[in-house]
Amino acid sequence: MRKKLINKRNKMKLTQAEVAKKLDITRAFYGHIETGKRNPTLKLAKKIADFYGENVDTLFFNKKGNESYPDDQNCA
Repeated sequence: MRKKLINKRNKMKLTQAEVAKKLDITRAFYGHIETGKRNPTLKLAKKIADFYGENVDTLFFNKKGNESYPDDQNCA
């Protein structure tokens, strides 16, 4: 589960469908990204990060020292 995506979307009071429309993808695909069932391409990950005003590393990875660790085992 990519909780950061869900939290960002909820703070903006948007539905998955609204975010998906802005990103020009289906609601189902965006839902799968949030649940970790699917991984976005780097291009789409960048688009999602830009939409939320974040960078890809901050949104999709936990930073510890000089290394990145996936937020969960299905992370991009």
